[in-house]
Amino acid sequence: MANDAVVNKGRRRFLTATTSVVGGAGAVMVAIPFVETWLPSAEAKAAGAPVLADIGKIEPGQKVTFAWRKLPVFVVNRTKTQLDALTGQDSHLKDPKSSNTDQQPSYAQNETRALKPEWLVVIGLCTHLGCVPEFYPELKPEPFDPQWKGGFFCPCHRSRYDLSGRVFEGVPAPANLQVPPYQFVDDTHILIGVDPGKGAA
Repeated sequence: MANDAVVNKGRRRFLTATTSVVGGAGAVMVAIPFVETWLPSAEAKAAGAPVLADIGKIEPGQKVTFAWRKLPVFVVNRTKTQLDALTGQDSHLKDPKSSNTDQQPSYAQNETRALKPEWLVVIGLCTHLGCVPEFYPELKPEPFDPQWKGGFFCPCHRSRYDLSGRVFEGVPAPANLQVPPYQFVDDTHILIGVDPGKGAA
């Protein structure tokens, strides 16, 4: 009898522990889909749901790419030297004043094409045939431009853009890189896909 009591207690403890573990795992599995319902679905993102981008760790002079509507969005933290290089290039650019209003919101229709001068936010697709341009941030001669002052170079058909995404004369690309709607949430985050003063959809 004593041995049966010990065995029964052991079985009871085992069954209790097993039930607790299985029940806990079940609760976690139920909670995961519930939490995921708070996040935009892949379909919503593809349809244009806003994307919160953390820009806090982007070093001066560095570019980081985020995805919005299945498009690459370049975010560049421009240095003072890079910003100073934007002046004096108008005569080499097709649309230096960003007159083509289809390429940027009105709040980015300026020399820096930005809400804050140091932060460039552009869709990283060449306006010629949609290739992804390469980022050349340094102000030094390059094989494709001995007078290079930083910017973007498309390897497909050699289109060039300055550090504001403005397209150069004499290249296949017809327009500046497009600036998407965006706003600053705080000093280290931007919301891509929503104009300033408007809440997330």
